[in-house]
Amino acid sequence: MKKRVLYAVVFALSLNLFIGAQIYLSSAQAAEKTNLYQQMDMFVRVLEKVRQEYVDDSKVSYDDLIHGALKGMLATLDPHSEFMEPQKHEDLKNDTEGSFGGVGLLVGSNGNTLTVDAPIEDTPAYKAGIMRGDRIIRIEGKSTEKMGWPDAVRKLRGEPGTSVTITVARPSWPEPRDFTLTRAQIKVATVKDLDGHRAFPVSADKIGYVRLTQFGEQTTSDLLDALKKMKNQGMQGLILDLRGNPGGLLPQAVKVCELFLPPRQLIVSTEGRAAESKDKWTAQGHDTLNGMPMVILVNNSSASASEIVAGCLQDVGRAFIMGEQTFGKGSVQTIIPLQDGSALRLTTAKYYTPSHKVIHEHGITPDSIVPMSTEEEEALYVKRQLGGMEGLDEERRAKVESARDVQLDRAVDFLKGMILYKDRGRLQRKMAATKR
Repeated sequence: MKKRVLYAVVFALSLNLFIGAQIYLSSAQAAEKTNLYQQMDMFVRVLEKVRQEYVDDSKVSYDDLIHGALKGMLATLDPHSEFMEPQKHEDLKNDTEGSFGGVGLLVGSNGNTLTVDAPIEDTPAYKAGIMRGDRIIRIEGKSTEKMGWPDAVRKLRGEPGTSVTITVARPSWPEPRDFTLTRAQIKVATVKDLDGHRAFPVSADKIGYVRLTQFGEQTTSDLLDALKKMKNQGMQGLILDLRGNPGGLLPQAVKVCELFLPPRQLIVSTEGRAAESKDKWTAQGHDTLNGMPMVILVNNSSASASEIVAGCLQDVGRAFIMGEQTFGKGSVQTIIPLQDGSALRLTTAKYYTPSHKVIHEHGITPDSIVPMSTEEEEALYVKRQLGGMEGLDEERRAKVESARDVQLDRAVDFLKGMILYKDRGRLQRKMAATKR
C-alpha cells in the first residue's frame, strides 16, 4: 500500500514537472517570437528613417541599405562569414574555377586596412617580395582605407599582361614602397624541392625534403611522384615543409594524410549545429613510407588544410611537428546562394583532429617549438624567390646569404638522430642473430 502511494506521488510530481516544463518552453518560445517581431519592427523603422532623412540620397536605396545591414550582421560573427553581393559571389566562383588574371595575393580586411593574408607562390606578387602581414595602403594611387574588400580585389585583378601599381607598408620599413605588378594567369606548382624545383634530390644523410605551397587539385599526385623519386634514391627520413602554406582543398589534405597512414585511421572530423555538418574522413590507402621517420615544419602562416595534415599526423604519432604555433583557421564555410545572385558564406562547422582537438582559433602546437626572427623569415623568403637576390645591395645580399634556416637545420639534426638510432637497432638485431 505504501509503495502504491509513493509511486502515485512520484508520478504526480513528474507530471507536474513535465507540464511545467512545457508551459515554460511555450512561454519562452512565445517571448522569443515577440522579441523577434519587436526587433524587426525597430529595423524597419530605422531603415525608413535613414531612407527619408540621410543627407546623401544616392546611398540609401533599399538594396544598398539592406545589403549593408546583411554585411554588418555576418561580420559580427567571425572573420570568415560574410554576405557576398552578386559580383563578389561571381568572383568567388571564378576563383574556384581558376579563370581569372591577377597578381597572386590572398587579401583580407582588418578593420579599414587591406592586409595580405598570403602571397601565392610563383605569382607576380610573390616574386616582387610581398609578404604575409603587409598592408596595401594604395592601389593605383587611391587609398584603400575606404575602398572596401570587393573593390580592392577587383582593382587587383584584370587581364593577364596588364599592370597595376600598389603601395605597400611593412612595420620593418621606414616608409611605404610602390610595386608595379604585371598581372598573370594564376597557375601554381604546389609541390617543390628545396631549390623550388621538382628534382627532389636526397641529401648525403639520406634525408628527403618536399615543400607544399598550398593544397590544389594535383597536390597529392605530385607529392606521390616526389616520394617515389626520393625513395628510389634510398631516402630514410622525410621533411614535409608546410610553412607559409595557407591551405586549400580539404579532399587534398585528406589524401595527403592517407599517403602516411594505415587504412581506416581517422584523419579529421567536422561538427556543427546542423546534422549535415557532422562528418568524418578516414584513410582509404596505406602508408607509402612504411613508418619512415618524418618531420613536418609549420609556422604562423600554416593554416587550414596545413593544420589538418599537421594535426592528424601529430595526433596519431606518425610525424614529429617542429616550428611555430600555426595560424588557427579550422572552420568550414558553406556557400549559400540567394535568389538575386548574392550569397552567404557562413561558418557552419569546425574541424577536429583525431583526438578531438579543435583547430579553430587554437592552431597546432609543435612538438618542438623553434622560433625564427622576422629577419630570418625575410631572408628565407628572398632565397626561395626566383631572382630574389637581384637588386639587393652588398650588405643586404651578404646578410641573406649568411642567414640560416634554423627550423630546417633542427629538423635535419632530429632525423639524423632517428636514422642513426634505427640503424644501431638494426645492427644490434643482426649481431644477436649471428651469435645464435
